[in-house]
Amino acid sequence: MSGPYRPGTPCWTDLMVPDQQAALDFYRDLFGWQGEVGPPETGGYSVCHLKGAPVAGIMKAMNPDGTVPDPAPPAAWTTYLATPDAAATVAASKGAGGSVLVDAMDVMDLGRMAVLADPTGAVFGIWQPKEFPGAGIVNEDGAVVWSELATTDPAAAAGYYRAILPVDTAPSQIPGGEGYTELRVNDRSVGGIMSLDQHPEGTPPHWLTYFHVDDTDSVQDAAVRAGGTVLAPAFDMPVGRMAVLADPQGAVFAVIRTKEAPQQPDPA
Repeated sequence: MSGPYRPGTPCWTDLMVPDQQAALDFYRDLFGWQGEVGPPETGGYSVCHLKGAPVAGIMKAMNPDGTVPDPAPPAAWTTYLATPDAAATVAASKGAGGSVLVDAMDVMDLGRMAVLADPTGAVFGIWQPKEFPGAGIVNEDGAVVWSELATTDPAAAAGYYRAILPVDTAPSQIPGGEGYTELRVNDRSVGGIMSLDQHPEGTPPHWLTYFHVDDTDSVQDAAVRAGGTVLAPAFDMPVGRMAVLADPQGAVFAVIRTKEAPQQPDPA
């Protein structure tokens, strides 16, 4: 990707953790990312690269004033959806029953962002690009390939995202995908929505980031050797072989080797 993403498309993902350097080391060894703690003026935010292109962010959990939260929030990945106007999307979210966790704000000259929660409680970000469009590599080994919302009310969630961004939703046509809803931009699937019914009891609504890998089982084993945890052991599904893992600090993510070559997203 060398330009902006179409509005509504997942365009970036980042991780907030108590120990930033430990996370940088873990994902470097797992996916081959290159990254280091950023400068003070960016709060130390690290943009990780793959093949020389930005692929994901990793940051240390901290309060707006730079102090360390006590207790620290859970380590978590955040999915960002592209928007042409962050302030307008925030306003639309309020009108559609969502919550604002971080209001629209400038990120230097890179873009504008906000962090929201949909009416079912799932947290996600929005990104209005300026100089930084988002991930420069997607749908390749070591990069994001899919973003998925698990929620208590898929129908209500689908209506919310349609209300705040130029996206459509449609039932999945994939064999075995009954009950799965596709999030579509420009008639192209860019993400999914599913019920929490298949998750352990007590799992909150959330967005899950999928990274593409060349061998799901070997990446799962490597994550365990590095201190990670297997939440759903590698299994076959209609579109490929996947596993759900947690890094050593507890951040949950999925890895998948798809049966077919993933498609690249349409540029704006």
